[in-house]
Amino acid sequence: MRNIDLTAEGMPRKKTSEFREVLRQLVRNRAAVVGLAIIGLFVVVSVFAPVFSTHDPLAANLGNRLQPPSREHLLGTDELGRDLLSRMFYGGRISLNIGIISVLIGVFIGVPIGAISGYFGGKLDIITQRFIDIMIAFPGILLAIVVVTVLGVGVENVMIATGIASVPIYARLVRGSVLSIKEQSYVAAARAAGLGDVRIIFRQILPNCLAPIIVQSTFQIATSILWAAGLGFLGLGAQAPTPEWGAILSNGRAYIRTAHHLTTYPGLAILLMVLGFNLVGDGLRDALDPKTRS
Repeated sequence: MRNIDLTAEGMPRKKTSEFREVLRQLVRNRAAVVGLAIIGLFVVVSVFAPVFSTHDPLAANLGNRLQPPSREHLLGTDELGRDLLSRMFYGGRISLNIGIISVLIGVFIGVPIGAISGYFGGKLDIITQRFIDIMIAFPGILLAIVVVTVLGVGVENVMIATGIASVPIYARLVRGSVLSIKEQSYVAAARAAGLGDVRIIFRQILPNCLAPIIVQSTFQIATSILWAAGLGFLGLGAQAPTPEWGAILSNGRAYIRTAHHLTTYPGLAILLMVLGFNLVGDGLRDALDPKTRS
């Protein structure tokens, strides 16, 4: 039996029309468009940081330390005389990488766990969900701190820590979706046709769970960026002289009265990036839900 998505000859065209409808709904959402513009801006300046940066982000000049914004240094300089704007550009790279990679880790671990748990049920589901309950009992940032403490500080370990902290979110989300989808008639038809459980899970059930996974991933990128900034602020993330936004905030708090730009601009950058992903997530949630379409 072929995958149910391909049984009808017109199905590919239907998928294309559904994609266009979702895109149309997303574009009509002004808040989502604003979020996309914010994310696009950060992506461009982060990817092309060497082009936009006017100074070496690691080059110190103690003669220019704690300078306010000027024509030479548009966002001022930090406590070592490094150009803050250039460090912000490169810091965006790190934050985006952490957000995206940590979400990928959470998806590739949490989604199969949730799918298998919800599909087979029984003792496997009970054991899996009790383990997930233990993980959910810890606040995400606290769980990330525990993992970083075990693995050690550094950007790579922050990615792993925030990814592991997001695993229970995806596992619980997918399990709930699978519990309802596995009772659908097309799943019963696939069983009757002799398809194996693994094939049914990955070819019949999970494709119909994509909408909530995509929406949650958008929100989770924003959450992971916040967690990473928090870990950097606590000294558990990127280490000096790496220009990470949380670390820049942590270094600048000692000069908040005399050089507030060291905390103001990194804080605004974190705020705007998180806001952008949240706005897009809200727009995707509305666009992917047929009940909310006009």
